[in-house]
Amino acid sequence: MLIIPAIDLKDGKCVRLKQGDMTDATVFSEDPGAMAEQWVKQGARRLHVVDLNGAAAGKPKNEAAIKAIMAAVGDRIPVQLGGGIRDLDTIERYIDSGIRYVIIGTAAVKTPGFLHDACTAFTGHVMVALDAKDGKVAVDGWSKMTGHDVIDLAKKFEDYGSEAIIYTDIGRDGMLTGVNIKATVELARQLSVPVIASGGITDLEDVKALCKVEADGIIGAITGRAVYQGTLDFAAAQKLADKLSKKKGEA
Repeated sequence: MLIIPAIDLKDGKCVRLKQGDMTDATVFSEDPGAMAEQWVKQGARRLHVVDLNGAAAGKPKNEAAIKAIMAAVGDRIPVQLGGGIRDLDTIERYIDSGIRYVIIGTAAVKTPGFLHDACTAFTGHVMVALDAKDGKVAVDGWSKMTGHDVIDLAKKFEDYGSEAIIYTDIGRDGMLTGVNIKATVELARQLSVPVIASGGITDLEDVKALCKVEADGIIGAITGRAVYQGTLDFAAAQKLADKLSKKKGEA
């Protein structure tokens, strides 16, 4: 089980939002490269980076900060990046710069043809982020609910060749109210590609709960506000996840 620290970028700074609200941002660092280095030193085996301005604008907006993160990380661990990725040229540029996985969210739902092309052109490098509430998918930074069922869409995107599905329960993200394990497991059981949980992770109890369902196809959990505010000690969380996973392997 990977515990994946999130670096959310707004105006070149590391921030966290509450429930996706761009006007409700807490700045945690003005140096994204140093923040990335900190997580690597603490034992992170992957980083999750989001260009929040890019997601709002529909095109990359924090490329200087992303370059600083990549310069700090190098090729030590994979970086997955989302936010404002709407064309194949952008994907190619990011992968050429060392990004391992690009994450397509709103564009996957609105223009599935683009996702299909991306998965075909960049096999093994494309993930899909699905944000949902009560089983229905939301788009445009969670501002619009769609009628799409999250499991139906995930299956479709799996067929396209998505490397993994990042699933966020938008009722819980940034609220420190615990992960929606039930909904995440329901989704993972319907898919053969792995699911990464996102939204609501608060403390070590959430890590324990996620490790219990790892066998259902949940390979990791993204954490943001909890590790920045200190309700979750990142290094302790990854150590616990490794210990629980090892025990399972020996059982």
